[in-house]
Amino acid sequence: MGETAPQVGVVMGSQSDWPTMAHAVQILEEFGIAHEVQIVSAHRTPDRLVNYAKSAADRGLKAIIAGAGGAAHLPGMVASMTRVPVLGVPVQSAALSGVDSLYSIVQMPGGIPVATFAIGKAGATNAGLFAAALLANNDADLAQKLDAWRDAQTNSVAPVPVREG
Repeated sequence: MGETAPQVGVVMGSQSDWPTMAHAVQILEEFGIAHEVQIVSAHRTPDRLVNYAKSAADRGLKAIIAGAGGAAHLPGMVASMTRVPVLGVPVQSAALSGVDSLYSIVQMPGGIPVATFAIGKAGATNAGLFAAALLANNDADLAQKLDAWRDAQTNSVAPVPVREG
């Protein structure tokens, strides 16, 4: 990350969310997007959450990827305190396999939007890609990298032979 100010914040409710959220960070690193990673619990560190969310725009963040499991209040609480777009990642929980987390994030009341992704690894990966796409709107170099990444993904799929007869 060097001395470049972070453009994307990645927050999670606890260290146990890292195995999921690491996939979002991997995408950000692959594209060279400056980011920061913090544990910010809506329940255990509410003052840290408030300070983080309220300072996000002034610190130059362009998106926040927020992962949470269980009650999954983190993405919505962050979104309620910042204009920075929040990308919610439901972390798979032991009790209900992440469905509880998904419902908690996706069912935000009108007026407090949280873009919500799939449960687990796929959601974290797509949140990273979505953040890259947001930033690519104003960054031609990043747009070119993202286009090349998508082309490579398309080209990695072997064509299905056409059967004649």
